[in-house]
This record gives sequence, structure tokens and C-alpha cells, in this order.
Amino acid sequence: MKKVILAAITISMLLSCNNSTKSQTKTMASTEVAEMKSVLFPKMTFTELNHDFGIIKEGDIVEHQFSFTNTGEVPLVISNAKGSCGCTVPKWPKEPIQPGATETLLVSFNSNGKPNLQTKKITITANTESGKETLSIKAMVTPKKKISSLNNSAQ
Repeated sequence: MKKVILAAITISMLLSCNNSTKSQTKTMASTEVAEMKSVLFPKMTFTELNHDFGIIKEGDIVEHQFSFTNTGEVPLVISNAKGSCGCTVPKWPKEPIQPGATETLLVSFNSNGKPNLQTKKITITANTESGKETLSIKAMVTPKKKISSLNNSAQ
């Protein structure tokens, strides 16, 4: 009988400790979620997200500066910016951008070998809440006139 009572007490203590641990874990998890929600992020606020170069000639290299402000409460750090192809090259500030500061991101587009309508994306990797920001450019590229091989063979 003593063994049964001892076993019952032991089981009840284990269950009690287990429930207490679960309760503490839930409380800790709730606190951590609340703390995560209060984490501050920088915010990139652009004056424009898209730019249209209009009609350009094939072979032209055009540039556009996208202006943005860090409207967040902590410094903004851009770790990378990448065009959707090698013809689109972004240049960005390498130093942290303080809250309230305005900077520019320069995008260069080389239209050589890119006739007709071109649309390119620029993906910015930064310490913003989403971690990625996207810009786009487009241009209607007038193709180079091709020299006809018929004219050369007729001579």
C-alpha cells in the first residue's frame, strides 16, 4: 500500500511540474512575441518606385536616381542591390542611413543588344521589416538598323 501511495504522490508531482513548465513556457513565448512586435525597423520611403526612360536608341546607356528617405526609427543599412539582368546596374549608399535622412540609389541601364520594350527590376536587400524592396525601370529601345547582307553580296 505504501508503494501505491508513494507512486501516486510521485506521479502527481511529475504532472504538477510538467504543467507548471508548460505554463511558464507559454508565458515566456507570449512575452517574446510581444517583444518581437516592438522591434523597430528602418523604412525606405521612395519618391517613386518605377521609372520610364521613354524611347531610347539601342546602345544608349541611361541612368536614373531613385530618391528615398529612411522614415523608420533606426539606421537603414542596404547590404545589396541587384538588377534583374547584367544590363541593369544599381549603385547604393554603403554607409548606414540615419532616420530622417534622404539618399539616392543610382540605376544604370545599358540598352546594347536589348531592342524593343524592356522592363527590368532592381531588388534591394536591406534591414527593413520585409528585408527586400523592389524598384523597376522600363524603356522602349529603338533597334539598331541592321546592314543587309544582300547589299554586300550584290557588289
